[in-house]
Amino acid sequence: MKTFLKVSLLFLFWVEIAYAQPSAPLPAFLTDSLDTYVERALASWQIPGVAVCVVKDGAVVLQKGYGLRELGKADKVDENTLFMIGSNTKAFTGTALAMLAHEEQCALSDKVKKWLPEFRMHDPWVEENAILADLVTHRLGMETFQGDFMYFDSDFTTEEIIRNFGKLKPLYDFRTKWGYCNAGFLIAGECIERISGDSWAETLRKRIFEPLEMTRTLALSSEIAGADNRAVAHTLHHGALKVIPYGEIDPVAPAGSISSSIHDMSHWLLAQLSNGKYKEVEVIPADVISRTRKPESIIGRAGHPFNRRHYQLYAMGWKLEDYEGREIVSHTGGIHGFVTSVTLLPEENLGIVVLTNTDQNYFYEALKWEILDAYLELPYRNYSQAYNGYWKTMTAEQEAGIEKWRDTVAMNLKPALPAEAFTGRYEHEVYGSIEIKTQENMLQVSFEHHPGLNATLEPMGGNRFLCTYNNPLYGVKVWPFQIEGRQVKGCTLWVNDFIEFLPYDFVKR
Repeated sequence: MKTFLKVSLLFLFWVEIAYAQPSAPLPAFLTDSLDTYVERALASWQIPGVAVCVVKDGAVVLQKGYGLRELGKADKVDENTLFMIGSNTKAFTGTALAMLAHEEQCALSDKVKKWLPEFRMHDPWVEENAILADLVTHRLGMETFQGDFMYFDSDFTTEEIIRNFGKLKPLYDFRTKWGYCNAGFLIAGECIERISGDSWAETLRKRIFEPLEMTRTLALSSEIAGADNRAVAHTLHHGALKVIPYGEIDPVAPAGSISSSIHDMSHWLLAQLSNGKYKEVEVIPADVISRTRKPESIIGRAGHPFNRRHYQLYAMGWKLEDYEGREIVSHTGGIHGFVTSVTLLPEENLGIVVLTNTDQNYFYEALKWEILDAYLELPYRNYSQAYNGYWKTMTAEQEAGIEKWRDTVAMNLKPALPAEAFTGRYEHEVYGSIEIKTQENMLQVSFEHHPGLNATLEPMGGNRFLCTYNNPLYGVKVWPFQIEGRQVKGCTLWVNDFIEFLPYDFVKR
């Protein structure tokens, strides 16, 4: 499981660059406390590197990099270091779609099948009536992350994912409940290509990246490995930081594949806070900015550990919420080895970006709240310490649960049937197959559509086995097998919640 270790301050570095003169003095937290605050957080959260940017009143008032691109190496994070931004990609996808609608190349009320005839949904009525706006507002009826196990690190093509999406049965009725749906944004990206004639990636480059001078920003996850000055992906495994591969998500790129730097993201903030203008030139029409922030879905009630926050809504790639009488427009991103946040406070003409190169922290949110509160002249709360206490309690409980499972394995309880009875091929109606074989006196699992993924199964007695994946991001989970008489009929696959909440039921062939 994922716990924490101390990182020596010897390995913590920070880089400060020159920034524009603000129209008003910076809050004391930024001038007097930020460096110490972040350096302490790097140690307590075990984060190799952080980059933070603040835009206020039309100027970039802060850009700083802290720590390392990769643990154990000397390369420092600076303002041009690339991080994968995960689902902060969604606001770019929503904006591109709204720009096409503004130009009357399409309408957000167009049926999806008008542009993508191969679009399928489990319910034929929904399939015929879903519109473009449904794709980017998480109201297709899916459970949050439903299907994501099949989309990330797999060899499914975009076309296969779209086809398989139609085989998934949504947990909720159409447009009745918010459920975070990455495949919806993939399908929106395909529609953007059909409407514009350019690929989703090329559309973003032409319409957003180039006009905003986001010269280092990459649209596809496959591009970051070959880039210079890039942060490496890290996770925590058994309490230790571990380098992991970049997420391979280009088949669902419009949902989360962009890599960027705080320097480039500052240009995105400037445009967002200037009704789409950058250096006095309109890049994104003001109507598009407004449309992408129009509430479409109700996420639910929202609380805050210290201050006033009541609701959360969702627009076109943006989350909307109230905070101390003001509206926050924001999103977060989580992808293999990275978690990030982008935050706008339009009434204060304030924007914040926080990028981190480990996927096991809440600091990317804690720092955001600290900066917001500083500008709103609210009391200092030390969100990092508060969030870290909660995080450690949560991870300790998870670790204890896994240790109990391992204790059960150590009891050498016999499974209900000999090991050979569990070997063979198992099929899922949407995913495909997995294969269980005996290797070195262990049951080993291979996955038809995840070539780099495998797992070991250890008996826990009866019909239960402890599954440990070779990629720590997928976790340690208990798999129950379905047994009738002396025959194994199937098994239930689980992965970490970071990947997907729902199980997959496989039938033995």
